Amino acid sequence: MKIRLVDSGVFTPVEDIEMTLTAPASGFYWLDADVDDLAELQPLFSLHDLAVEDCLSEEEQRPKIEIYENHYFIVVNSIRFDDEEIFLRALNVFLGRHFIITVTKQKIHELRSVKPLLWEDEVSTPDRFLYLLIDLVTDNYFSVGDRIEARIEKLEEDILMHTKKSHLSEIIGLRSEILWLKKVLGPQKEVINTLNKKDLRLIDDQLQKYFSDIYENAVKISETFETYRDLMGNLREAYQSSIANRANEIMRVFTAITTIFIPLTLITGIYGMNFDYMPELHWKYSYYVVIGIMVFAGALMFYLFRKKDWI
Repeated sequence: MKIRLVDSGVFTPVEDIEMTLTAPASGFYWLDADVDDLAELQPLFSLHDLAVEDCLSEEEQRPKIEIYENHYFIVVNSIRFDDEEIFLRALNVFLGRHFIITVTKQKIHELRSVKPLLWEDEVSTPDRFLYLLIDLVTDNYFSVGDRIEARIEKLEEDILMHTKKSHLSEIIGLRSEILWLKKVLGPQKEVINTLNKKDLRLIDDQLQKYFSDIYENAVKISETFETYRDLMGNLREAYQSSIANRANEIMRVFTAITTIFIPLTLITGIYGMNFDYMPELHWKYSYYVVIGIMVFAGALMFYLFRKKDWI
């Protein structure tokens, strides 16, 4: 656990946690903790049992805000996208009059990114810290959205240029991720709306108006992911259409080959190959040569069909 006194954006390390129990002459205390530190923090700051239980729970936490007597408990989800899967990491925040406690199970990028902003804005209040932190979390959804859009465009291009069976699993997987993420965005949007509209004594009235800007961004993000969901539906239709067109193309090739060999088969079927002078009939190795030719022809066709991804 790291404890800092933040005054006008300047960080001063604090060694004695007992100092954080009383308000400093200027600034506020930021306690950056993990879930194991809650056993020490709960009795010192009278953190509510239900809030601590939510932090310790192994289940995925729904974004929310809980109002308690001497502090607020806020849960928001930080997002991360590694080009294969979307990850949401819970950021638990206890907001007090002279302190803010951030509790996480994994490292969250926004907690590092907020530090230069505190210096730049000369932050001296915990509610201002909360605003900047949630603003960073929300903005990160835009950057992840841009990467998802780029992946959709790349997938669409690949499908149109060269359709593969693996594309369907990619479409289904990405669409599931988007639907899941959109489901999570609803509660998070409501948390930000509460910070914007509800009368909260631990958040300055002037600062509270700034949360409306974050709320507008949250609405835009929700609408953007709704668009992505529709795009994934269109992408699946494009995949199915491409597969159908490709099947028609394959059938066209097979039909052409069959048409070429039908007359030859008809001739050999009716007239036969019963000639008196066929040198190969009395050759010692004719049988093995014919079998070898058939095996080679079958293997060659299999290789060509696999190379063209027809089978």
